Amino acid sequence: MLRCSNGTTTMTAMAETRRPRRWTYADYCGIPADRNRHELIDGRHYVNPAPSPYHQAVSGLLLFELMLRVQKKGIGRVFVAPIDVHLGRGTLVQPDLVVLRPRNGSIVGGKKLTGVPDLLVEVLSPSTRRYDRTQKRRRYERAGVRELWLVDPESRRIDQLVMRGGRYGQPILCTDRIRMRILRGIEIDLAQIW
Repeated sequence: MLRCSNGTTTMTAMAETRRPRRWTYADYCGIPADRNRHELIDGRHYVNPAPSPYHQAVSGLLLFELMLRVQKKGIGRVFVAPIDVHLGRGTLVQPDLVVLRPRNGSIVGGKKLTGVPDLLVEVLSPSTRRYDRTQKRRRYERAGVRELWLVDPESRRIDQLVMRGGRYGQPILCTDRIRMRILRGIEIDLAQIW
């Protein structure tokens, strides 16, 4: 473990920081810029290093495809990390990509998104894989995020989770194509991503 200058503790890749009290949005705003990604989930502070070039390439290609198919057609808005998404008291995350349908545009604020986005995309890294698949996935489900993509560049697949009855159903394993569930007719050929 490493002791950081701001008093938090972090493992070499990713770890929950140790602090006796719950973190707030005000605490989050006081974190100095350090090139790490900081997130709060239910008042717990998590830190992970900047993503790898391959992670960023995959994220960028997905962004390009979503911009062409969603934003350029005027059927939604697409945001890319770093972007703060405030999902409720003690929870502020930075997903890799965010998609909002027009009727959900009111969650866009001057500094952050406050509310539940329609689609969140997490590109998995070796340092974030478990965290994205567990803590973040559970928090997104509790918040009511309608669709979640867990993108695994190493295995070249996307686990697509869709909200049904307040819970995510079985993941839809996408290896060739992914068809967006929140917007009809949007499909991405994954050969364009890998």
